[in-house]
Amino acid sequence: MRQAAENGEHEKGRSEEDRLLLLMKTGDQEAFRRLYELTAKGIYSYALSILKHPQDAEEVMQDTYLAAWNQAGQYRTEGKPMAWLLTIARNLCYMRLRTQREHPQVSYEELEQEAPGELCAQIESAPEKQMLLEALASLSEEDRKIVLLHDAGEMKHREIAQYLDCPLSTVLSKYRRALKKLQVLVDKMELEENNIP
Repeated sequence: MRQAAENGEHEKGRSEEDRLLLLMKTGDQEAFRRLYELTAKGIYSYALSILKHPQDAEEVMQDTYLAAWNQAGQYRTEGKPMAWLLTIARNLCYMRLRTQREHPQVSYEELEQEAPGELCAQIESAPEKQMLLEALASLSEEDRKIVLLHDAGEMKHREIAQYLDCPLSTVLSKYRRALKKLQVLVDKMELEENNIP
């Protein structure tokens, strides 16, 4: 009886994502669908922060969920389900980058002309999309991850700090500095585009 009560208390302390991953171990497709709904923006944003191309990020995001479904039995609950998913995404991103370096298939110009991804609406629908993408590319990789995970992935700063394994105060200060830098860069690009000295 006491063991059942302790297990019940432990279940209450689990995040929804953690419970869903545990249900996926049993082949629960509804749990998989719900996990996707809760985490897809964060996974996509993270992949975009590494790959810098919407279509590649979308493909890695899909591969991440396929791998998560296939590897659900290997998931060990430690209260960090998003970290587990982001680790899969990171590994897939780096494999893709390695493959692209070894076997480049298309030129940069061809990549720019491809249809953009649909999941990062804040960037895709921005009127100054190209400027924003260029400004994001100028940030350090960690700053770009923080901005995209928070703004496009809708992750809380606390979750980002946990994933990046750094203090919350560091994430907050880097986020604020990155936003200021982005605003300065976009403003500068707009002035240059309009030929205003």
